[in-house]
Amino acid sequence: MTVVQTGTAEADPAGELGRADLSVSLIAAPAIAQPGHTLTYHVRVRNAGPGDAVLPVLRVRVPGDVAVVGVNVATCRPGATLNEVVCPSRSDIPTGDTGNVVITGMVRPGARGPLRATATLSSQVIDSREADNTAQASVPVDDGADLAVRLAPRALATPGGFTVGLVVHNRGPRSVKDALVFFRAALAGSTRARFVHSVGGRCRAEGTHLGCRLPSVRAGSPVRLRLAFAADGRQPRTVNGRASVHSTVFGDRRPDNNQVRARLAVSGHRGTRPRADDDPPALPYASV
Repeated sequence: MTVVQTGTAEADPAGELGRADLSVSLIAAPAIAQPGHTLTYHVRVRNAGPGDAVLPVLRVRVPGDVAVVGVNVATCRPGATLNEVVCPSRSDIPTGDTGNVVITGMVRPGARGPLRATATLSSQVIDSREADNTAQASVPVDDGADLAVRLAPRALATPGGFTVGLVVHNRGPRSVKDALVFFRAALAGSTRARFVHSVGGRCRAEGTHLGCRLPSVRAGSPVRLRLAFAADGRQPRTVNGRASVHSTVFGDRRPDNNQVRARLAVSGHRGTRPRADDDPPALPYASV
């Protein structure tokens, strides 16, 4: 635990230094958990005295549907079970001092709420007020949005390049206003694909990777995206495409169909810029 010293214990002629009033608080954020997203637990401990807390130990038990991925205190370690974190203090905590621990977890895609966590603080001294030595936090789990991305069965040739079509589905129940598609096109040999423009989304290239922000993806209404590339070299015959889609706001209970990769044959010839009606038809919703 990270201890913040705020004062020192004074002499106690009555012999009360063998007692310490410990307390712990536990807050989970965000207030509503999303499947596949992080859930953070903020734990705060305090010693109200009058004596020092002798080698206190903090135990935090997180729900089984939350996988612990990080703790901000080096002395913390896994407990008797995978969903328990034990944080022993290497020194006594003087009266008036506080400590903080932050535990970061990942909500499993199939998690169902409420997610209940418990924090317990103990010490080797007598605590006359043990009721505040335990704290709980409970958060519900949102249903999120079931996004999926599919690639068109082939790429279409253009003068000096090609276009690739994608379809993003949302099985719901939430509508997604912040859907992001990431795409990478790899060509054979030394030929490189250079992004030119897009139809159906706002895209930006970062090296060989492309990020695209889509319009709102409502449940049951597919969104089509077409990407145009120039080939710096020979006209490619095949394109190795890799795409993924996700939301930063809503979780996804079926993340396996959030990404797809395929080797696409380049066929046909289009001498004009791609149009919205050139996009591939909506593909049947299915896991990839």
